[in-house]
Amino acid sequence: MPFKFQRLKIPDLILIEPKVHTDSRGFFMETYKRSEFINKGILEKFVQDNFSHSSRGTLRGLHFQKPPKAQAKLVMVLKGEVFDVAVDIRKNSATYGQWVGLTLSDKKPQIFYIPVGFAHGFCVLSDQADFIYKVSDEYSPELDSGIRWNDPDIGIDWPISDPLLSEKDLSLPLLKDANQNGLHF
Repeated sequence: MPFKFQRLKIPDLILIEPKVHTDSRGFFMETYKRSEFINKGILEKFVQDNFSHSSRGTLRGLHFQKPPKAQAKLVMVLKGEVFDVAVDIRKNSATYGQWVGLTLSDKKPQIFYIPVGFAHGFCVLSDQADFIYKVSDEYSPELDSGIRWNDPDIGIDWPISDPLLSEKDLSLPLLKDANQNGLHF
């Protein structure tokens, strides 16, 4: 079995550990195998890969794409270390407004599955971090959205206090305000 799948505190979120084959040359691992993922309930077809390079203290998020082009994600750190967060923004979910955060690092290869209906963000804990993610729909600027990283109603316990943020991320609404503006998952 090339992967180990673990459901998290919010059961729709899954942490995936690939089997790493190491020898004197380095290592090899599969990072995605559709048949294995389908067998574990991850049914999306991933259609776009994204890559980001960030420096220590950078916080990206909390982002999502609205329907009809909402995106599920498979995220992984290639180099460095990040604190990665998914927030349930599905209005009728029993875990609405709850979050899961975990540390992803190149020291222990792991893939984090985030389904449609979750906002996603991460902050960089190492000097630099290279982060890759697969998404289940192509980027659509008109449907690009997000919620504020420090929303007090969500209460994410970020391991940094003064993050480097983009102008876009500084202006994101609180979850309750996003809901008033027609957020539907």
